[in-house]
Amino acid sequence: MKPIVKITLLTLAALALTVGAAYWVINRAAVSPEQRYKQQAVERGEIVQTVSANGTLNPVVLVNVGTQVSGTVTKLYVDFNDNVEKGQPLLELDRSLLAAQARQSSANIGNIAATLDLARANEARMKSLFEQEYVSRQELEQAVQAKKSAEAQLAQAKAAADKDQVNLNYTTIRSPVSGIVVDRVVDLGQTVAASLQTPTLIKIAQDLSEMRIDSSFAEADIGKIKPGQKVRFTVDAFPNQSFTGEVQQIRMNATVLQNVVTYNVRVSLQNPDHLLLPGMTAYVNIAVARRDDVLMVPNAALRFKPPEADEKGAAAKNGASTSEPRGGKGKKRDSASGTVYVIDGNELKPVSIQLGITDNRNTEVVSSELKAGDKVIVGENTAPGGKPSSVGMRLF
Repeated sequence: MKPIVKITLLTLAALALTVGAAYWVINRAAVSPEQRYKQQAVERGEIVQTVSANGTLNPVVLVNVGTQVSGTVTKLYVDFNDNVEKGQPLLELDRSLLAAQARQSSANIGNIAATLDLARANEARMKSLFEQEYVSRQELEQAVQAKKSAEAQLAQAKAAADKDQVNLNYTTIRSPVSGIVVDRVVDLGQTVAASLQTPTLIKIAQDLSEMRIDSSFAEADIGKIKPGQKVRFTVDAFPNQSFTGEVQQIRMNATVLQNVVTYNVRVSLQNPDHLLLPGMTAYVNIAVARRDDVLMVPNAALRFKPPEADEKGAAAKNGASTSEPRGGKGKKRDSASGTVYVIDGNELKPVSIQLGITDNRNTEVVSSELKAGDKVIVGENTAPGGKPSSVGMRLF
């Protein structure tokens, strides 16, 4: 392509853009502010500020049933979701080896008991002979010592027999609490070994009609949370249903992950219909502040910035408008300033306001010349020709 042709084409393109821009500005200026901007009335109402986090549903008491003896599982009496009573057999281990040891201990008791009978008879005989001066005192004392030794050996044998009988009874594993089986990790024929760390065989939830949520809240929100506050939460299994609970405890043990500090907040709740199951993810919302019958301004109005405003001047004026959190981090403040715009004749008029709490849709107006029914600008309508306008929107 020749240079002169290229220059000509570039010139024509620039001219077309200039004419189009001029046409757009003229048509835009001709539109009245009421048609150009979207407005929403300022209202009075209730605002509830909440903090949110995810958590896991758990039973109030979850018992890990293990074994104190080693052996092979020979019988299983329960399975998943079975209701059990305290003391009910859950499973049995092979008892042949421990039963043989118990019989051996019992036989040992009989052997030592016979030795004790002989020692007692010998002691009585030595006493009689000592009184007749046929034996020395030393021989009498040896007979007494032999009897006492036999008595001690008998007591030791009985203790060993009791221990072996207890171990034999441990081959039948019973439920320590009444509840429902939520997990079974052994099968028939499986060998379990008792060691320093007791292996878990069955997990039993004591009562699923009362549960808890263990949730992690950021340190920026933890100062607003108090025991006894009401909690609302949802679960994925019932997305259209909301459940309620109560803050039970704020644990002081902090968790630090990638320089983010969180605290465990335990929520107690009732589950009478057993709809909620252990392990479900709960999306928790805690109301930390509430205002009744206050003037509310839409958060969209606080984010709006007219295109005619100077970028730097508007940023300096509205830099303090931080009442709405960014990224869900919960950095809310009870008092902040902001600016909204109203239509005054054919011009936009900025109105400074003092802000209170926010529910992420509306923000409390603490102080302002605004009153209920006044309309503030929340955005810009579609530009002529059906193309969206290029109005700048700022986050605050």
